Amino acid sequence: PERAPAAPRPPGRLAALAARPAAVLLLFAAAVAVVGALVTDAAAWPAALTYDVGAPLADLDGWLIDNRESHWLFLYFLLHLSNAAQSSVDGLVDIFDTLGWVGVTALGTLVAWYAGGADLSRRALRTGATALGVFAACGLLDMWRPTMETLALMAVAVAVSAALGVLLGLAAGLSDRCERILRPVFDAMQVMPAFAYLLPFVLLFDIGVPSALAATVIYAAPPMARLTSLGLRSADPAAIEAATSLGAGRLQLLRTARLPLARKEMLLGLNQTIMMCLSMVVLASVVGAGGLGDEIYSALQQLFVGQAFAAGLAIVLLAVLLDRTTSAAGARLDESRQGEATGLAARLRGLPGRLGLAAVAAALYVFGPRLGDTYWPAHWTIDVATPVDDFLGWFENHLGEGVPVLGGTLVWSQNFTEWLLNPLRSGLQATPWWALLLLTAVLGWAVGRLRAAVSATLALAAIGVMGLWSKSLDTLSQVLLALLVTLALGFVIGVLAARLDWLDRLLRPVLDTMQTMPQFVYLIPVIALFSAGRAAGIAAAVVFALPAVVRITAQGVRGVDPATLEAARSLGATGWQQLKDVQLPLARGALLVAVNQGVVLVLSIVVIAGMVGGGALGNDVVTGLSKADLALGLPAGAAIVCLGILLDRLTQP
Repeated sequence: PERAPAAPRPPGRLAALAARPAAVLLLFAAAVAVVGALVTDAAAWPAALTYDVGAPLADLDGWLIDNRESHWLFLYFLLHLSNAAQSSVDGLVDIFDTLGWVGVTALGTLVAWYAGGADLSRRALRTGATALGVFAACGLLDMWRPTMETLALMAVAVAVSAALGVLLGLAAGLSDRCERILRPVFDAMQVMPAFAYLLPFVLLFDIGVPSALAATVIYAAPPMARLTSLGLRSADPAAIEAATSLGAGRLQLLRTARLPLARKEMLLGLNQTIMMCLSMVVLASVVGAGGLGDEIYSALQQLFVGQAFAAGLAIVLLAVLLDRTTSAAGARLDESRQGEATGLAARLRGLPGRLGLAAVAAALYVFGPRLGDTYWPAHWTIDVATPVDDFLGWFENHLGEGVPVLGGTLVWSQNFTEWLLNPLRSGLQATPWWALLLLTAVLGWAVGRLRAAVSATLALAAIGVMGLWSKSLDTLSQVLLALLVTLALGFVIGVLAARLDWLDRLLRPVLDTMQTMPQFVYLIPVIALFSAGRAAGIAAAVVFALPAVVRITAQGVRGVDPATLEAARSLGATGWQQLKDVQLPLARGALLVAVNQGVVLVLSIVVIAGMVGGGALGNDVVTGLSKADLALGLPAGAAIVCLGILLDRLTQP
């Protein structure tokens, strides 16, 4: 009988690898980079390919200083914007001072109660009690004056950001052409670190409140614009068709149908704008914005952790208050939209309620000075800095080092720097510049083909042309290690949270609190644990980016089709097989989004870590901002943006 043909043998590993040209090219480029680092001594970017961007920027800085009080651009345009910004913030601070601590506390509590429902429900009472507790805590911490300054800057920034965001959102939501034009602008603004926004406005307005306010508005407007556009575009087509059939014009259709249907998304955008404004006005203390951020910045410069802790706690409390108040207002609007509010609550939420609030505010403004002093009484404060500093001293002496087996946090920091951070930095800086460009191009082509390869390579080359090659690689080493630690922890915790309901419930309030904390605040505990240095900056980056990675991962794994999981279980798949072969492959899109968000968040906080010894580009940006040195700060900020583009292009596709 004729023999059956033999079954084809499965391809070996080398044959399988050869079938994937991208993998072969990537391995080749990596080998070239490693060999080049070992055999060549000329690794740095050549001076012949460097352009001195500092000289023209120094000339521009000098021209601006010489013409700030005489040129028409400043006299008839920028000066009016600067004066309007300064007057608005100063006016609100004066109003708060006139109200006094009693008036501000009473009015803030009443506004929060009104936002929560203006009734005796648990939500309204809880929101009002939160406001009362936050104002009292800020006074007890002896942070009343800086809190009022931050609140005034916040109020103006949120109002302008929300107005600008709504206008841009209307344009993007109602016009496809505007949406195509604005989308890359919003994308670029989200990739840029927060500090990059401050540099051009310091150039135009000098150090002070106007620069901080302008940068905050530009930084915080995109979420409002994006979500407004999303709400307008996702409105129920049946409702729009019904309004159109009744003869509604374009303006009437927008006012009576589109905007009411997009109210939920717009309120979410307002919440995000508020949190981003708070984060930015704290960072803007570097350029003289004052307030709570200035308290933290001054304390961190002198490593007074206790003083920084008091101001950081006040910021966290203020963030919690604003987040809870806007969330309660959103829930109240949903109830009124669905017709669930009845009785006294429904009557108080309309025009009578607003008039009542205005009347109470006017009364407190008139009689506030008679109710109490302008500032919180000094004898009603609690010294938090001294016990925190004492605890820090005890911690460093007992747990920082010398702990049996574990070693201690300072030992961990030293070992992390010596065995991971320094070798990675040295390896990157020892690799020839042309080999790194080749590796970037091949990696970009492997993950996103030509567009990703070209944009990533040009971003890296621009860093070399600006003469910041070595410092940028130092910052890149910190970003890469922080990203690896963040993704490792975030994926593990996110998967566990998706599969264990009790862990998800336990993590939810922790992640909520971590996401409401501004970036500055993360530097305080890491200095206490790891001392100042690059390791402390990386630890802050991990803590800052971890909540987003955990949430996105958990949502992606939890969102896998239950029918698919049930089919896998019916075929006898174990829990590990279900995770490895079903949930993780189907959640790949969410995992890639988590990687991208981790890149953006880690890059932003590692730069801020330049304040606590992170060095490299972050130190140049902070120094350039604080000293208004455009030639130093602006190229470093541009290099940070290039790093963001590089990492975004290599992870987004």
